[in-house]
Amino acid sequence: MTEITLTREWRDDRHGRYVARVAGIAAEAELTFTRRGPALLSADHTGAPEALHGTGAAAALVERLVADARAEGVKIIPLCPYVQLLYTRNPDWADVFTTAPGEKPDLPH
Repeated sequence: MTEITLTREWRDDRHGRYVARVAGIAAEAELTFTRRGPALLSADHTGAPEALHGTGAAAALVERLVADARAEGVKIIPLCPYVQLLYTRNPDWADVFTTAPGEKPDLPH
């Protein structure tokens, strides 16, 4: 099994990212997010370099985002296509998303 280390980093009060590092691979995957309100985040982009493809790092980032959202009472706007895809495969995540699985999100005005 691949050993994946996940961390959450904040760039400023609104913007941050989750980072995945895999043991033995000198690369990192990230999921960027934006705080849109006191209990609202958008999942903006998930990216993994080719060296991490197939390791499960990107999926682990989304799973951590969902777990943290549940623990912190936060809702997620799934702007990132990869997050949207995993959500369609995991409809039990509906409690933390602002849309139904497969539904395209709108940003609040």
